[in-house]
Amino acid sequence: MHFLHSHMKLIKINDLSAQDIRSIWSLATKPSTHPKGNVAWSFEGNGIRTRTTFIQAFREFNLSFVELPNLLKTNERVTDLAGYLDPFYDIYVIRDSNHERLTEFANASRRPVVNAMTSLAHPCEVLTDAYSIEKTMGPLSSVKVTLWGPTTNVFRSWHELARVFDFELVHLCDAQFHESIQNVRFSETIDGSTDVLITDSWPTGFENAAWSLNLNHLDAMGKPKLLPTPPFSIGREIALDPLQYKGFMGYEQKIDLLTVQKAILSYLMTQ
Repeated sequence: MHFLHSHMKLIKINDLSAQDIRSIWSLATKPSTHPKGNVAWSFEGNGIRTRTTFIQAFREFNLSFVELPNLLKTNERVTDLAGYLDPFYDIYVIRDSNHERLTEFANASRRPVVNAMTSLAHPCEVLTDAYSIEKTMGPLSSVKVTLWGPTTNVFRSWHELARVFDFELVHLCDAQFHESIQNVRFSETIDGSTDVLITDSWPTGFENAAWSLNLNHLDAMGKPKLLPTPPFSIGREIALDPLQYKGFMGYEQKIDLLTVQKAILSYLMTQ
């Protein structure tokens, strides 16, 4: 086994530069040699799509992966966890709700760490969706992307991507979620058309029928492409069935999760 000294990690999108992301997307389009090594895999919750595609990525690369359930749930110091485990693994892929503890672990480890989702970020999902948008609609600098609804981990990752790539992102949501964030324009009202609209599951405790996306909203935005982040709940963040909407980007779009996750693994393991 080779010992990596890179501290490259993907905990938040702004851990990467624009060039890093372009390199990952290039690997997604034109794969290079397969990385080799052992993966430590810890996955909290269901994460049906993310789990499916990461395991498929490990298998397609012939990577050995060991499941370490609840890796970060112990009372052990992250310094000790990383110190004992780093000799056995070349990369960690971790899904854990505790964003701060995952960040501390990544900082303590000498190996690359991939955030497969925390309460504050979902970088792999957003890098995939942005890749899909660029592949089908053009550069993010020329595509108007709008987020719909209260701030979530997915939307925070979109905010970060807008800063890294320096494009304007519109976030339509209730005023209580408005923040001052570079490259993000918050609003409560639809004020023009958009090219692609992204929704996400509402956070626990948020209920507001006025923000349940319907056809009138989509018409007012010029009938954009619709990319609902799964799992979506019809009757909550969206009032319509996406299958009945012509602009739905489709189930096939999420096949890109496998493509991009493979590229992320390849890029981080070869730096």
